[in-house]
Amino acid sequence: MFPEYRELITRLKTTDRHFTNLFDKHNDLDQKIKNMESHVESGTQEEIETLKKEKLHLKDELYAILKKTEA
Repeated sequence: MFPEYRELITRLKTTDRHFTNLFDKHNDLDQKIKNMESHVESGTQEEIETLKKEKLHLKDELYAILKKTEA
């Protein structure tokens, strides 16, 4: 996610607790979605879609923080 911001992400993960929480939650959702899609975990298509929307919202928040910090 956001390879162009790799260094900034690394820095923020060590200095910004809010960013780290969002980042970890995004990664947890990503793994949960993958597990549901591969039937490792049970989940309906509606549940998967809801999780994907939540993940996208987190990604938007992370991007906004990256853009703001970069400026």
